[in-house]
Amino acid sequence: MTLKTVLLGACSALAFAGMASAETLTIATVNNGDMVRMQALTSEFTKANPDIQVEWVTLEENVLRERVTTDIAAGGGQYDIVTIGNYEVPIWAKQNWLLPLDGLGDSYDMDDLLPAIRGGLSMDGKLYAAPFYGESAMIMYRKDLFDKAGLKMPETPTWEFIADAARKITDRGADVSGMCLRGKAGWGENMAFVSALNNSFGGRWFDEQWKPQFDQPEWKAALQFYADLMKDAGPSGASSNGFNENLTLFQQGKCGMWIDATVAASFVSNPKDSKVADKVGYAIFPNKEGVDNHGKWLWSWNLAVPASSKKAETAQKFISWATSKEYTALVASKEGWANVPPGTRTSLYKNEEYTKAAPFAAPTLAAMDAADITKPTVKPVPYTGGQFVAIPEFQALGTTVGQLFSAVIAGQSTVDDALAAAQATATRDMTRAGYIK
Repeated sequence: MTLKTVLLGACSALAFAGMASAETLTIATVNNGDMVRMQALTSEFTKANPDIQVEWVTLEENVLRERVTTDIAAGGGQYDIVTIGNYEVPIWAKQNWLLPLDGLGDSYDMDDLLPAIRGGLSMDGKLYAAPFYGESAMIMYRKDLFDKAGLKMPETPTWEFIADAARKITDRGADVSGMCLRGKAGWGENMAFVSALNNSFGGRWFDEQWKPQFDQPEWKAALQFYADLMKDAGPSGASSNGFNENLTLFQQGKCGMWIDATVAASFVSNPKDSKVADKVGYAIFPNKEGVDNHGKWLWSWNLAVPASSKKAETAQKFISWATSKEYTALVASKEGWANVPPGTRTSLYKNEEYTKAAPFAAPTLAAMDAADITKPTVKPVPYTGGQFVAIPEFQALGTTVGQLFSAVIAGQSTVDDALAAAQATATRDMTRAGYIK
């Protein structure tokens, strides 16, 4: 055996040992654009950390929630990092299903996180998830179609104006729907929008004694409005459309207006992906005339470490990278400042490069600042949360009600029947859970 053979053998053994000693992080995430972009940039992290490998499990929103919830509740340990919302974080932290993020590093600058976002992810002064992006909801609309119809978007539009405008700019012959809204069933899909809509109509999920309110006039008005608008000005198959489906329709020029998460603004205004990028305007989430409530939608997608993970230190190292100011700068260098993850850090909205490149920056921040989820409705309620109710039972109940309401949009049920079924289901579930005495 020659010296060269010995050296090559030794090198191979060392390389194999290095590969064997590398830790592999399994990350569950949602198939939204910002997360897809993060996956593409993960090679930057692994280059700097060759002893860490990353395996992605990317799922549609409803499937992600189901699988992650099942695994974390059972302590299954399939995932080292999970992508969850600000709905789950405080509930799961109380159940001891998440580890506190106390290893993000001295340079992380936690005080730079937007107070409303940080507060929703903390318990007893400890951060249990780091925000990847934050959002409220707003109107994205085609300025060219408004001009053609002789319409001008008010600074604070009402639903009455929006409905009239949507019908006027609908052009079935040109395959343009005046309004795109979520119809796909799910507590975080159609019910995110419909709950915010109901808030803006003056309604609430429960009264102060936790009695469901689907038999009240506000819910009837909100759901009837939603169903009529989708029938008159919505796209075909609206009951199957969630965030991603409506994003595609808007980017293709098939929606005159779309009311959804503010995070979508960078995608509809990106000329690489959107045919109408230079024609988009933005406005605050509407309210019903006479009701001082603009939906109170506040959401963040966050990275957290399940208590069942055996790789907590390594997981926090990745989370620190993916939610840092340095990651934001990396995205800006690759994709431009308009496409960085929004809604998490105060410094971003003081960055002139960002505010100059992103015409939606100011409307986004204004929408998030207006979303006080401690007071989600105009009437008193025993819960917090804007487009959701922050109790563990809401995940199942919200999805069940979402299925009932999606059937209305599909023409398979009436508004009255759906509300009656929602009232009966919610009353039963809340009684069984001990909320209704």
